[in-house]
Amino acid sequence: MTEITTEQFDPIDFLETAVQHASNEDVEPMREYLCETIEAQGVSARVDDAGNVLATRGGDAASDEFGGGEGAHILLNTHIDTVSPHVPYERDDEAGLIHGRGSCDAKGPLAALLSAFFAADPRSNQRVTLAITPDEEVLSTGAYDLVAREDSPVDTADGVIVGEPTNLDVCTAAKGRFQGTVRLSGASAHAAQPESGTNAIAALESVLSALSTFDERTDSPPAHDQLGSATLTPTVVDGGESTNQVPAECVLTVDRRSVPPETTDQFRDALMSHLRDAVPVDVGVEFRFTDRPTPFLEAWDTDPDAPVVEALASASGGEIRPFTAATEASYFAQNAPTVVFGPGVLADDEGAVAHSPQEYVRIEQVRRAARALEKTLERLLA
Repeated sequence: MTEITTEQFDPIDFLETAVQHASNEDVEPMREYLCETIEAQGVSARVDDAGNVLATRGGDAASDEFGGGEGAHILLNTHIDTVSPHVPYERDDEAGLIHGRGSCDAKGPLAALLSAFFAADPRSNQRVTLAITPDEEVLSTGAYDLVAREDSPVDTADGVIVGEPTNLDVCTAAKGRFQGTVRLSGASAHAAQPESGTNAIAALESVLSALSTFDERTDSPPAHDQLGSATLTPTVVDGGESTNQVPAECVLTVDRRSVPPETTDQFRDALMSHLRDAVPVDVGVEFRFTDRPTPFLEAWDTDPDAPVVEALASASGGEIRPFTAATEASYFAQNAPTVVFGPGVLADDEGAVAHSPQEYVRIEQVRRAARALEKTLERLLA
């Protein structure tokens, strides 16, 4: 286990070591380093059954009404897992950058959150909870367990700050992402006599047409003030067994980017009704969500006038805007006002940054994010 040799927490020192811990396939070394860092600051850290790292400062009470100072509870969250492949750490002092996998997504935001967590000074009836999850890039098993348990700290939170690369903007909404398959069933036949069968692939024409008009329905959700309109995109198609046979089955995968207030159940029911009206009666049609052990990340939004938004925007000087990727904020926003914030960018003028070989974060942005978060907690706990 890595030894922490300094008592004063420095977010850049932490980040440089964190980026050198590969956490694309196994988060355990990074989780150990995180726990050691927390313990070195005199705060108890524990790892729950879902692999979340949890730490608390302050008392156990939290207010039902936010803003009065007494009893306020703020939850800080981000993740320690990264996508593959691991990209080695490199520091470029001339450009003021730290390169490497996780530098911006999301160990840079984690470093800033830790700085604010250690600097916070909650009263005995106030609380700041640090909840770092292990599986955001895949299935969000840690975050889902965190919100689903009976004693969830999210239930009593007056505000949640989720660390992701936002270029120091305060993000108050994000589209949801659902994925599923449309399965068409017909009857096979010899291609020399196609009229003797029911061609499932041919029926795909009416399905694609229906998908293009799905959001033009009279009962479609209106465009969202921050996020715009939902999208529905066909992405993968599979069908047919032989080049001289009428195909009896065809499967189309679709990607849905939803906006509030649409839920997964509402989307599924509306899509099935729309497809059934469009597909020929002799073709069977069904829709199924892709199997996964956790719920999809649904669309969410937070009132831009919420105290946690105003405090963070004032401290950071960033814009209030939507986030352009799916995050575990979706789970937390169902229970508490939630924002996404952090140093780094998903992409720059040259292309992708997060999840790319050139992943980097600006050192000064990490420090600015840390200061903004410290000021935000100071104000919310005042």
